[in-house]
Amino acid sequence: MPELMIDFITSLDGYGAAEGWPGLWGLEGPEYLAWLGDQPEGSYTVLMGANTYRLMSGLATEGEPGTDVLAGLSKVVFSTTLKEPLSWPNTQLVSRDPVEAVRKMKEVGTVPMRTIGSLTLCRSLLTAGLVDRFRVVVFPVITGSTGRDRIYDGYPDVSLEMLGSRTFDGRLQLVEYKPTVLTGPPDTSRADASM
Repeated sequence: MPELMIDFITSLDGYGAAEGWPGLWGLEGPEYLAWLGDQPEGSYTVLMGANTYRLMSGLATEGEPGTDVLAGLSKVVFSTTLKEPLSWPNTQLVSRDPVEAVRKMKEVGTVPMRTIGSLTLCRSLLTAGLVDRFRVVVFPVITGSTGRDRIYDGYPDVSLEMLGSRTFDGRLQLVEYKPTVLTGPPDTSRADASM
């Protein structure tokens, strides 16, 4: 069964973007951009919603750093509002329920998948238990006054098992986890009994 990875970039306080700040908060460095250019998951199909598609394809048109790599990747956009043909190359439009579509892609497909942005899509896929890996690149900014797109609002409780980490340019931190959706806070009675 192919892997599904949620892939986010975030400020330290959990925002996906901030008003008035440039893309990647203006902190993308040569090591991070080289890693993006190496296409760490270049064989993965990229999943996104309509809003992310509109944003990213627009940024690609403007030549935003890192978006050139996405043009050559296979992409699936889940939307009931977009219409074909889509202007961004290598993009397929799916208008049915994304959870069911991704579940089917995992059952019969062979190509691993990852998301980009698409907060609602990611939340739905994680809640449905379809996510195998959760990757976050944390940028060293707090955008409490200007931040927008709070990433984790509306998420279920999730425990995260560390799979790996890496630092880029001495300031950006990549962390990867295996997520497990919880039905509530973990049972602490065992920890209390041992005290």
